[in-house]
Amino acid sequence: MNPGKARKPSRLTEKPRKVPSKGRPRLAVKKPGAATAARYHHGDLHSALLGAAERVLERDGVQGLTLRAAAREAGVSHAAPTHHFGDLTGLLSELAAVGFRKFNAAISSARAADPLPQAAFDSTGEAYVRFALAHPGLFQLMFRGERLDMQRPALQEALIASFRNFAGAVGAMRHESVNTTALSLPQAADMVRAWSMVHGFALLAQHGRLNPILGRLPPGTDVIALLRAVLVSKTPFPHV
Repeated sequence: MNPGKARKPSRLTEKPRKVPSKGRPRLAVKKPGAATAARYHHGDLHSALLGAAERVLERDGVQGLTLRAAAREAGVSHAAPTHHFGDLTGLLSELAAVGFRKFNAAISSARAADPLPQAAFDSTGEAYVRFALAHPGLFQLMFRGERLDMQRPALQEALIASFRNFAGAVGAMRHESVNTTALSLPQAADMVRAWSMVHGFALLAQHGRLNPILGRLPPGTDVIALLRAVLVSKTPFPHV
């Protein structure tokens, strides 16, 4: 061994070199809620919150629908509904607008299915009641004016469309065009008469108040069969 000659460090004793942090592969760390947030983009969260709110409404009623409940159902932060709707009244009003749009689509489809005015009018009434029975929570919210901002643009637009559709059905029955901004008294009377009948029937059916009558009818007679009989009867009581 030559003491004057520098000894090469042994590989066994040599310390491993540190790899710069930039060269090291990093594990992807998922932040809480990242998967949920990724699902909602380009304004989709607005629709997702309304869908969640409708599910809460039908399951827990309007008393169970809060901003936090809608956020929890949608799987997003509690602040998300406030960002999109402002407050609970805003959420309820937007949800009522969704209801009226669905309602309007059902009425339009029923009217288009029957070419004769009388048949189309009866189908409109049936669609009205069927919607109420299929969406009880939404239907009741739509007519809860004290919980809604009736001036909210989305709700105003949906209300006007539904009114025009219903007025059109009454006008077809009367064989005349209805100016929805200036009704005649007979037109208004026919509209209120028809609306009162189907809306009252829908509420009675929703709350089971027609069951005592249905129980006394021939077996197999359901609420829709009773409604059709009511719609065929133009006058509930004979004139004396």
